[in-house]
Amino acid sequence: MRVSFLVDGFNLYHSLSRASDEGVRCKWLDVGALCRSLLPDLGRAARLRSVTFFTASPNHVEVRSPGAVVRHREYVSALAAYGVVAELGRFKARVRRCSCCGEAFESHEEKETDVAIAVRMMSLLWHHDCDAIVLVSADGDLVPAIREARQCFPRVPIYCAFPFGRGSHDLRAIASGVIRLRRDRYAAHQLPDLVVLPDGSTARRPPGW
Repeated sequence: MRVSFLVDGFNLYHSLSRASDEGVRCKWLDVGALCRSLLPDLGRAARLRSVTFFTASPNHVEVRSPGAVVRHREYVSALAAYGVVAELGRFKARVRRCSCCGEAFESHEEKETDVAIAVRMMSLLWHHDCDAIVLVSADGDLVPAIREARQCFPRVPIYCAFPFGRGSHDLRAIASGVIRLRRDRYAAHQLPDLVVLPDGSTARRPPGW
C-alpha cells in the first residue's frame, strides 16, 4: 500500500512550539522520518510513497524575530535533502480591529495552504499515485476537501494524524482513521544538527530548536 503524506506545516509548527514550551527540543523535526514512523499504524503493507510539506516564508515576523526567514529557508532545504517536497504559500496582511478599544492593527494569516492541500490530494487520487493518504493536520477547514475526495474515490482511505496538543472532532468524524502524535515522537525524529545539502552547502540547527 503506497502512502502519501500531506503535512500542514503551519498547524504542525504550533504543535512543535507548544511541545518546545513544555521542554521538548523538537523544532528541527525530520518530517520525513516522522511520517515513516507512522507507517506501522497503517498496517504491515504500508510503504512510503511521498511526503509534501506545505509552508510559507515568515517574512512578516522578521522585524521582531531577526533571522526567521533564513531559519525557515534552511529548514526547508534540510527537509528537501531528506526527500521532503515543500509547497510554498504566503502570508497575507489583514487589518483587524481590537474588540476592546476599536483600534485598527495589522495581522497576517497564511493563505493558499488549504487550497494547495486539497488540490494535491485530488491530484494524487486522480493520477492513482497512492493507495492511501495521511493528512498531518488538525485544521477543520480541510473537512470539505476530505469529504469530496472520499466521495470521488471511496476506495482510497484518508487518515488524519493530529499533531500533539491539537485535534478536530469534524476531521475525526470524516477521516478513515486518526493517529495522535505525541511529544516523544517529535523528539525521536530530529534532523542531524548539521545537514549537508546536495550542492555541498550546509543547514545548521538553530539555537533553541
